Amino acid sequence: MSWEIIQKALEFIAEEIGVILKRASVSPNIRERNDFSCGIIDDKGRILAQAEHIPVHLGSFKIMALNLRDYIKELEEGDMMILNDPYISGTHLNDVTLIAPVFHENELICLVVNKAHHVDVGGPLPASINPNARTLYEEGIIIPPIKIIKHNQIDKEILNIILENFKTKKAAYADLNAQISANTNGIKRIKELIQKKGINDFKFSIEKSIEHARRLTMLSISNLKDKSSEAEDFLELNDELIKIKVKIKIEDKFIADFTGTSKQIEAPLNAVMGVTFSAVAFSLRSIIKNEIPVNDGFYSSIEVIAEQGSLLNPIKPAPVSAGNLETSQRIVDVIFKALSKLMPNSIPAAGSGTMMNVMIGGYVNNEYWSYYETIGGGTGARPNKNGVSGVHVNMTNTLNTPIEIAESQYPLFFTSYRIREGSGGLGKYHGGDGIIRSFKVLSKSTLSVISDRFKIQPWGLQGGSDGKTGRITLIRKDKVIYLPSKFTLELFPNDEIIIETPGGGGYGIINQQS
Repeated sequence: MSWEIIQKALEFIAEEIGVILKRASVSPNIRERNDFSCGIIDDKGRILAQAEHIPVHLGSFKIMALNLRDYIKELEEGDMMILNDPYISGTHLNDVTLIAPVFHENELICLVVNKAHHVDVGGPLPASINPNARTLYEEGIIIPPIKIIKHNQIDKEILNIILENFKTKKAAYADLNAQISANTNGIKRIKELIQKKGINDFKFSIEKSIEHARRLTMLSISNLKDKSSEAEDFLELNDELIKIKVKIKIEDKFIADFTGTSKQIEAPLNAVMGVTFSAVAFSLRSIIKNEIPVNDGFYSSIEVIAEQGSLLNPIKPAPVSAGNLETSQRIVDVIFKALSKLMPNSIPAAGSGTMMNVMIGGYVNNEYWSYYETIGGGTGARPNKNGVSGVHVNMTNTLNTPIEIAESQYPLFFTSYRIREGSGGLGKYHGGDGIIRSFKVLSKSTLSVISDRFKIQPWGLQGGSDGKTGRITLIRKDKVIYLPSKFTLELFPNDEIIIETPGGGGYGIINQQS
């Protein structure tokens, strides 16, 4: 069917935008770790197509598209908009988004979007993710929706203001140009598609595909219609546990009601609505076995209820840098826990439950360097199979930074990188094991870590045991110092940091008969 061809072509264009962004960028976080996402939206606040990139980015495009409807009206042919305000773009300040309109005969048809995690967007600490932030202003520069390109010309004043607030200016300049180039190619490809297929078929195909996706989504969960289930889980903040509670209901939509979740806090674990929506969307997509277009038909089948002023729908300027990272993981955990009651023998045990975010940097030869890494863990065991060891889990879909790249670009020396054997929970099927990754710093540096699952173990299911918690150790000369899950610390040359990530929970009782 011709509408399917056009839908697949749009998905391919989104993928190609990502290929160009990856190849043209210079920072390891984008070029090596693939910490970016690309898609196509319209002026009605709908997602038309996406590449298979980062889950926490992709769902946020829906909230961002809705938030940008008024701003989009100001865009003309040859313009491009930049923003990173998480209360509009839907994630955190590091995710810098560029949006470009696609016109046909002076009519706005759609917009191409790419969102890339810049390693440093200002603020007091390396990598801009501040464990001690009490407001958004302590996390970096806030860029509202503003034109960075006007009639095919870069606004150098806007660009200079942005770059002067990024601590790693050279890399940021190159990566922004990569984002611009990627969007430019996306515009070209969509115009070629319209020219080949015709504008009427193009518009018809969009509507047909959205309708098709919505129908398939609800059909896929029709066996759960009129059912509901509740669960709760926790994030760790010093000695306090921060509750996330959900009630899942399947009615005319898949409804996630977070009433009863903790209020927003003066710490960066708050998750803007874009992050909360993304986590719900990921959870729903994970239980749908059928192949479906992940466009507005899928996303419009979701309803999220989160009280304004709560952890999962904070009021600006609450800090949010780790909501994108850690809180998103726990939202998925708690939804899966609720779904395990509705779908027995279909949901895996809890995975590692943390992105284990490592931010480090400082000055070498009067030049600032900034390094960011997320470290994988173990997935939870499945109803019919063991968990997977040493992978990124749930809301992150990035790669690692190869040690050869990290050591060649930063004053770091890695001392180990291996599976943390025995960290997965036991059971009929055992949870995947976490990772041990350790390094020494070769110059004075500032290290920050934001992680979780140091106190509450990743839970097992159906009698399986819990996975091991995470641990971070500092070796300084002859001293061994155990560190908390969230901190900032000054390091000196030859200090060694050993990071051990959690394993996934086990599934089923050992030797249980099938």
